[in-house]
Amino acid sequence: MLADKGVPAQTIAPKFTGRFNKGVDYRGDLQQFAKEFEEDVLVIDYAVKEFGLPAELKLSVHSGSDKFSIYPIMYDILKKHDKGMHIKTAGTTWLEEVIGLALAGGDALEVAKKIYANSYNRREALCAPYADVIDIDPGQLPTVEEVNSWSGDKYANALRHIPGHPDYNSNFRQLIHVAYAVAAELGDEYYTQLEKNEEIVGNCVEENIYERHLKRLFNL
Repeated sequence: MLADKGVPAQTIAPKFTGRFNKGVDYRGDLQQFAKEFEEDVLVIDYAVKEFGLPAELKLSVHSGSDKFSIYPIMYDILKKHDKGMHIKTAGTTWLEEVIGLALAGGDALEVAKKIYANSYNRREALCAPYADVIDIDPGQLPTVEEVNSWSGDKYANALRHIPGHPDYNSNFRQLIHVAYAVAAELGDEYYTQLEKNEEIVGNCVEENIYERHLKRLFNL
């Protein structure tokens, strides 16, 4: 249909088995995912050759950020068939911005805490559009008062996606993930802190994208 209508498609993101919740690891049958992923890689390859779709058409796994358990599977299949994939990192990068602000301390940490307070008080509205891709247990969310007492390291450790870390809280992470509108509403208060703490935020983003994502995705 895309070829028939002349749509210059660059990426296709099919629905896979399992849960692809925002900002946290994949939950599902790894063998079934591998089967579906390879089938879709081959379907796209066939469609490019058979229907004249753009040669650079790639498969996308949405939402694929932070799905560490399936990256080795994806690497093996892409290498086997000599194919590429589309990578988008907006969501996981936004979380690293907040982590960077928390680690910077001072006014930047206060902005990070304000983002949580505002999102906690509006969580139902913020979560509604993402109901199919988040699983948040409200009972496992820290209170605003508790977060306001945290150090920058404690805040960052609760938010950073390192499963097994004693401070990591997937509920906290998922709520912040869908709270980017809260930061946008803060306007200059938020952007000024990003600019003032550009180096630490940049280091957080680089470590996350390169060390946790690209190295795992491409077996570097």
